[in-house]
Amino acid sequence: MIRSFASCLLLVLCGLVVVAPLAGCGGTKKKKPRMTFGDMVEKAKKDGTPGGPARELAKVARLQVKSGDKAGAKKTLQEARKTIADDADPAVFAPRLIEIAAAYVTVDDKAEARKNTDQAVAMASSLTDPVARVEVLSKAGRLYGGSLGDTTKAKDNLAKAAEIASGDDVSDRFRPQALAAVALGYANANLAGDATKVIEKLETLATSLEELRPKAEALAAAANVRFKSGEKARAAELLKEAATAAKRIDGSANKTYALIAVANAMLAAGETKGAAALAAEAEKTAEKISDADQQKDAMQEVRTLEASLKE
Repeated sequence: MIRSFASCLLLVLCGLVVVAPLAGCGGTKKKKPRMTFGDMVEKAKKDGTPGGPARELAKVARLQVKSGDKAGAKKTLQEARKTIADDADPAVFAPRLIEIAAAYVTVDDKAEARKNTDQAVAMASSLTDPVARVEVLSKAGRLYGGSLGDTTKAKDNLAKAAEIASGDDVSDRFRPQALAAVALGYANANLAGDATKVIEKLETLATSLEELRPKAEALAAAANVRFKSGEKARAAELLKEAATAAKRIDGSANKTYALIAVANAMLAAGETKGAAALAAEAEKTAEKISDADQQKDAMQEVRTLEASLKE
């Protein structure tokens, strides 16, 4: 009878363990091996999307910097640059050069950062899409002024971007996006005071917009510049309006990106609590995106925002 009871008890225990992770009476569950930086580099090189290897390698380099491996990051960035041919499509690769340049800043290699920024600007001169050209020039201006200490080049590129953004080649539909890029470029190049005309146009346009994503992003960009110009009260008003617009968006993808834009502006303005709340909402919204690739891209942006909140 004792032997029978012991056998039953053993069966019960093994039955209970089936509900939990397999261990004891059913074996052990092995953890998936963590990817090394070498694994990440090889995976990035195999990315099949246009400009994908350069983009993904720049991300790996940033992770290496955070781990303290600047030497490894430099090697990864060299690999990233090798994936871009001199005659590459500027629409795809000019933005990638900017990303590589920004990553070089994090490894304290300003010479390579400047070289890649110069190449991006040169490549952007052949861009047929005016908004794409505005975005590259604005980001280049941001790097020149904010990280490379070249105020002259910063002003030159941002002035060109502002001229294009305000010109006839940019349709009214995309003008908010273009002006927002210029405004953020000025703000992050420590030239917020030079953005007066741009910011006035952007605010006027944002107020009249009915489409919610460009409205939220335009207001967020305007708030960023106002804050960096010392107009904190006005910046707070604009951020409140931007958050309201972002939360009213129906589409999951558009809402996610709008929330991220506003959260980043809040973070820049020191409103960490508000930024964290929007980041959490952005993550929940991104999980609802039905397209797998779109969801992956959106979640990467969310993770970048969350990482910034922890810094």
